[in-house]
Amino acid sequence: MSTRPLSNVERQQQVLRYIEERQRVTVAGLCARFAVSEATARRDLEALEALGAIRRVHGGALAVRHAPPELPALERAREQAEEKERIGAAAAALVRDGETVFLSSGTTTLAVARRLRERSGLTVITNSLPVLNELASAPGVTLIGLGGMLRRSEMSLIGHVTELALAELRADTVIIGIRAIDIEQGLTNDYLPETMTDRAILRSGRTVMVVADHTKCGRVAPAFVAPIGAMHTLVTDAAAPRAFTAALEERGVRVVLA
Repeated sequence: MSTRPLSNVERQQQVLRYIEERQRVTVAGLCARFAVSEATARRDLEALEALGAIRRVHGGALAVRHAPPELPALERAREQAEEKERIGAAAAALVRDGETVFLSSGTTTLAVARRLRERSGLTVITNSLPVLNELASAPGVTLIGLGGMLRRSEMSLIGHVTELALAELRADTVIIGIRAIDIEQGLTNDYLPETMTDRAILRSGRTVMVVADHTKCGRVAPAFVAPIGAMHTLVTDAAAPRAFTAALEERGVRVVLA
């Protein structure tokens, strides 16, 4: 009985599984494995790269490390807790008294907020209910909370109303957490409905500081937020891959290791 030839989509699915198993492949290796020409192998890689499933490199391709699904904020608080506290301290040390700072939602930005409680002359804008609660009794902080639709898993306010408020506000520095950072795929998050709010947050600041532990580095989540160039500073921990931080620095991003 004759075997039906694979369609392009079927073959590309097999190519993707092959790449994910091996992490790195060459065009020559794909030609040998799937009995296709170099031109066909390159077209398959181009199609998979367009979907964000792989990353092209000279002579072949790499598997993309996808970030695991994001847990609710209260559960994430236990993940990399020591690293987050160090990152929070390092990020807060970069904030000068008298600045206006935007703090996004998330467990790492909450660690930043804890280190800002004793500061003076700060104005903090936030869409995070835990950050509002943390800084509500801080006498040296003028606190601006944004309205919007409540995202219960994050205890954050997002959506059209939040974005309208952000359009009226300006910060010296935006300090934002992110689910995943990749050199080529940029800043990505898990929750697609929050994407436009994230972008409005990034636009509200003169400079952007991303706070993220090493598990977020070199990974990709489903919802694209912004290219890597939207970030001016990354504060992460010392376990961040050296090749990753070096690549950021080559692109002009300041990297601070906590």
